[in-house]
Amino acid sequence: QVQLVESGGGLVQAGGSLKLSCAASGRTFSTMGWFRQAPGKEREFVAAIRWNGGDTLYGNSVKGRFTISRDNAKNTLYLQMNSLKPEDTAVYYCAARRSGIMVVATEYDYWGQGTQVTVSS
Repeated sequence: QVQLVESGGGLVQAGGSLKLSCAASGRTFSTMGWFRQAPGKEREFVAAIRWNGGDTLYGNSVKGRFTISRDNAKNTLYLQMNSLKPEDTAVYYCAARRSGIMVVATEYDYWGQGTQVTVSS
């Protein structure tokens, strides 16, 4: 049974940092990524990484502030978020797929339950 379990969300002031984790179990994936969804908005691509090779892709709104990484031995995905802004407030979801990097949420096969990130001004 595939499981993706996020952790690390919380409340932080603008300019602060948070690190999200996503522990994967049940199978290995070609690509894992992070999406986020704010109230009343569509799910937005944040970042993705190829599990082998480490190629990455970032959404324009987080480029230069967020860093995606993975620990192959622990089968865990991370998202280091720096210089956080109030507009980063959202539920952050971990996602996985069996092929290459895609930025469309519907292309991902597996999803975590989400973790709330709130950035206060």
